[in-house]
Amino acid sequence: MIASTIYITFAGAVMVLLFPRAFSRWIALLTTTATFAISLATFFCHDLDLAHFTTIVRVPWVPALSMNYHLAVDGISLTLVLVTSITAVSSVLFSWDVDERPNEFFFWLLLVVGGSFGVFLSADLYLLFVFYELVIVPKYFLIAIWGSTNKEYGAMKLTLYSFFGGALVFIGIIAAYVSAGSLDLNELARFQFTPQLQSWAFPVLFLGFAVLAGIWPLHTWAPTGHVAAPTAGSMLLAGIVMKLGAYGGLRVAMNLFPQGFHLWSTWIAVLAVIGIVYAAAVALRQRDLKFVIGYSSVSHMGFVLLGLATANALGVSGAVLQMFSHGVIAALLFAVAGRMLYRRTHTRELDALSVMNLSRALPFAAFTFVIASAASMGIPGFSGFAAEITILIGAWKAFPIAVWITGAGMVLVAAFTLRALEQSFFGESSATTAGGSVARSGDAKSYSASPTLITSRAARSIHPPEVAPITLPEKWGACLLMLATLAVGLYPKVLLDRIQPAVEAMRFLK
Repeated sequence: MIASTIYITFAGAVMVLLFPRAFSRWIALLTTTATFAISLATFFCHDLDLAHFTTIVRVPWVPALSMNYHLAVDGISLTLVLVTSITAVSSVLFSWDVDERPNEFFFWLLLVVGGSFGVFLSADLYLLFVFYELVIVPKYFLIAIWGSTNKEYGAMKLTLYSFFGGALVFIGIIAAYVSAGSLDLNELARFQFTPQLQSWAFPVLFLGFAVLAGIWPLHTWAPTGHVAAPTAGSMLLAGIVMKLGAYGGLRVAMNLFPQGFHLWSTWIAVLAVIGIVYAAAVALRQRDLKFVIGYSSVSHMGFVLLGLATANALGVSGAVLQMFSHGVIAALLFAVAGRMLYRRTHTRELDALSVMNLSRALPFAAFTFVIASAASMGIPGFSGFAAEITILIGAWKAFPIAVWITGAGMVLVAAFTLRALEQSFFGESSATTAGGSVARSGDAKSYSASPTLITSRAARSIHPPEVAPITLPEKWGACLLMLATLAVGLYPKVLLDRIQPAVEAMRFLK
């Protein structure tokens, strides 16, 4: 049943091109809603063995090369299919008013979603690679055509980094196939690769996947790509695409080459901690709200890599939980910044936003951003807290020093998140002056004062004469994401009960 998420999504992509543009958004919404219903029903199905990577479809593809159309599912892949479907539905809702070539827009959007489903469900190594590379093309077109800030540069940079990572992954796949004579992930997981092969094949394969996960210092494509992408593109990049790299590193590199993983796990932890602290520090200096969220994504993905590096069931389970959590939270943050704010104010500059008094003009957007910020900071009751505390407990057993350093990164995360929240929605409605105040003109389009009294660039920012209210599709999309982070934060057991048995079945655990 879960395999139909792939077929429905690709069928929906084809239908979007065939039907008139007026139907494109409805087809996209029905398609993503259907995949969400299927993934949710499968998630609560008790007939599946989610502790093992269980085959659901297996058909010969290229028998001469041992290639099969082989799909399987366990608690890890099902969790990521669920977050993919949630993000997909919300991204369609936040793209409801796209009027520039909507058929093509939703076609590329559904290709990203369908390719991601394929990666999470593939049990054949070559099939996984095909789906993995398939996601790159629609990412490029979404950004290059419908993006904004330096969209051509952002699209090309993301694509080149993705192809570089893909080339490393392909080298690792060839090494595994030549040594074992099979592309079946379950068979490869049982094959004993030589220590010499694992010592070099693991870092090549893991690094290839980790590029897409935003590992430091190969992370620079992420903030640039997020800022250049349209709102739905940013939501998909942060909510789904970055998880493809982390999932590939876990499912393929770590599980196939466990000895190589243990040789390099300390270095993975080092790069993860650097990424957490460095990206948080850079986010604290950004003036563009989307850049703040973009670097925040890199920092939070560092927690995923740290959890993977622990090589214990608790830390790795926390990493998968963080994949789900960050997917939902990052999508929500980008939805507020890109759709609710930028489309109405035509600016993402914090200085300009700080004088617009948007908490009164857009109360629902302010409420949503408060929830998203609390979840991002790891406040108890939200999924971010459940994921990060699980990772840190697991990391304490393996790398106690890393936990102390990560604490500094968490302080920086709170600092830049509160700064972005305050300046975006709760800034002063007028700038302070030498005399104590700046008069606001009767014209709603601007703030006016004597030039000698203006003490900040923010005071010269244009105040929008009218701000369109938050639409119903936007509210539905935001509520879906908020409900997801609250549900997992209040009851993380619902995910961990499915994730942890699948993690414990893997052979790289210490």
